[in-house]
Amino acid sequence: MSTQAARQASTETQPLLREQIGSVAVLTLNRPEARNSLSEALIAALSGELAAIADDKSVRAVVLAANGPAYCAGHDMKEMTARRADADRGRAYFKQLMDACSAMMMAIVRLPKPVIAAVQGPATAAGCQIVASCDLAVASEAAGFCTPGVNIGLFCSTPMVALSRNVPRKHAMEMLLTGEMLPAEQAQRIGLINRIVAAGTERESAIALAQSITRKSSATLKIGKEAFYRQAEMSLEDAYRYASAVMVDNMLIADAQEGIGAFLEKRAAKWEDR
Repeated sequence: MSTQAARQASTETQPLLREQIGSVAVLTLNRPEARNSLSEALIAALSGELAAIADDKSVRAVVLAANGPAYCAGHDMKEMTARRADADRGRAYFKQLMDACSAMMMAIVRLPKPVIAAVQGPATAAGCQIVASCDLAVASEAAGFCTPGVNIGLFCSTPMVALSRNVPRKHAMEMLLTGEMLPAEQAQRIGLINRIVAAGTERESAIALAQSITRKSSATLKIGKEAFYRQAEMSLEDAYRYASAVMVDNMLIADAQEGIGAFLEKRAAKWEDR
């Protein structure tokens, strides 16, 4: 086997690929033959890359894409079903897997850098959960979104957590109770995705959006993303109290001083990212 062929074969067996385009890290789900279902190995790979990116100063934004016709078909049911033969009928394994997946989803939300989903095809169950967990989502006009667990006797309870924090309750409940596929246009209308683009351009469009965000102060983006998700879980009074304190702290960082000075002086800001 040639070196090039060996490299290609190695890439094809990796459940997750990573490349860097400028200051944008592109993570690509790479199990197209399994519709990019979330195997134990893929969940671990995603968790590992997110942890590495968190401390990587060369990365200012992340695009989460996928190879093949489907974005992500949720959990790997074949892998899970195989554990029903365990002495406890798989209980311990199912708990470990769900805990690991939930931690990975929370890592997307807690990453101190924006994460943008680039959705080229169906995103179902935990695949829809990934999209809902990302800060932004760009989808192909051919994409679709659903939480179909109810159709196989397994309610999409963990996808529900992210979904119900993205779209109005009645829409979330309709998706969860019917398991029906929402086309991209409807997903945008209820707020699950931000933009719809021509099929085949979703990856480049998501990268372009990410690049526009990377031109901002990374210190400010980190403060803002954390504050956004924290205040959303608070009462109105607590949210304003918290956000006011964040504004005070933000006002005192170097990039706020530079940015405001640049605005007043009508010049481009030079971020120090602190």
